[in-house]
Amino acid sequence: MADSTGEVFDVVILGGGSGGYACAFRAAELGLSVALVERDKLGGTCLHRGCIPTKALLHAAEVADSARDGAHFGVRTTLEGIDMDGVNGYKDSIVGRLYKGLQGLFKAHQVTVIEGEGRLVAKDTVQVGDRRVQGRNVVLATGSYARSLPGLDIGGRIITSDQALTLDHVPASVVVLGGGVIGVEFASVWKSFGADVTIVEALPRLVAAEDESASKVLERAYRKRKIAFKTGVKFSGATQDDDGVHVTLENGETIDAELLLVAVGRGPSSAGLGYEEAGVTVDRGFVPTDERLRTNVENVFAVGDLVPGLQLAHRGFAHGIFVAEEIAGLKPVPVVDSGIPRVTYCDPEIASVGLTEAQAREKYGDDRVETIEYNLGGNGKSQILGTTGFVKLIREKDGPVVGFVAVGARMGEQVGEASLIVNWEAFPEEVAQLIHAHPTQNESLGEAHLALAGKPLHVHA
Repeated sequence: MADSTGEVFDVVILGGGSGGYACAFRAAELGLSVALVERDKLGGTCLHRGCIPTKALLHAAEVADSARDGAHFGVRTTLEGIDMDGVNGYKDSIVGRLYKGLQGLFKAHQVTVIEGEGRLVAKDTVQVGDRRVQGRNVVLATGSYARSLPGLDIGGRIITSDQALTLDHVPASVVVLGGGVIGVEFASVWKSFGADVTIVEALPRLVAAEDESASKVLERAYRKRKIAFKTGVKFSGATQDDDGVHVTLENGETIDAELLLVAVGRGPSSAGLGYEEAGVTVDRGFVPTDERLRTNVENVFAVGDLVPGLQLAHRGFAHGIFVAEEIAGLKPVPVVDSGIPRVTYCDPEIASVGLTEAQAREKYGDDRVETIEYNLGGNGKSQILGTTGFVKLIREKDGPVVGFVAVGARMGEQVGEASLIVNWEAFPEEVAQLIHAHPTQNESLGEAHLALAGKPLHVHA
């Protein structure tokens, strides 16, 4: 390694989250010298404050529901209560094991890790404290943060997902501001743990980015679970005192609760990092790129949540691999957002990939789109699990399947095959001839394609 005044690497990466470390590992595998700058812990939001800990909470919530509902299955169980110290210990142990494994992978790939806050001081130079490193290529991978609303300060009883992950007790009542992925997931957890939950969403429906049919099924399920929600109504303000937090809506209504979770999305982490000063275009905090993830500055790339589009860890991961291979001259196929699978891990789960029905109709025209919904009432394994929902396919008429959406317990596990179907532009007739194991929830994909191919069996024609 060069001395600290003249270090030069093939690739310098700002940020060690999913996008940053994937880029680092792949670049190292391709024989490039790599330095990665991280101000916090390797693994970023996904590992420490996002995907992994939230899904651990969701699994604990599933266990709680199973204990509560055991009699439904002929098993005499009772739920004595939620031990949040135990839940947090379980959650933290998973994060800890994965973090230790990731640290080992950095050593195995011989990636130079520089701890501290990095700042882009030139198009090819990153400053970390007194240390400067140069990169023949620079990758911006600084991720995102939990947003709030103007005038709504985080603190005390008003929290974001960051604080929600470290609560040492189950709140008696919560208002969740935002009915997107983060909001409905935490609402699901807290309801399973025994809290009273109310979601407030300004848009007309929950999970508004998903197909409208998925929203309807989720809302029906949440009503059944007694999770309250108010859609199409805007937040006005919030105050807090010793008695709780008091949330006011623009329609004049006030909701009182122990906590207010602000789940209004995530903003790009780009402020104060020198991007604009180095000539990189920044738009509302995001860093726009072309399809090859190049910024407007030569040899400077951006990946993950920093780039406008879906904010998903696996998108950042794919971006990182793509950029490493692009730098190495392998000319990889660009990552297209519509082909990225999406899962919301509430109960019931929502899984989707490709176009929604509305997007397909906008792209192809109303008369050029065919859809089918296969109800999980006809799926044996779903009945065994006691879940309801559907699998919906969206097809260009006489063409391939262009969209998939499913709602039901554990349906996130089915999005892998759906991703292959959509991204490989499979025709329903082709998927229908594949044999799906019985009894599995995966079988519902086969049944849906049989129906869309004109030969329905466990559905009404």
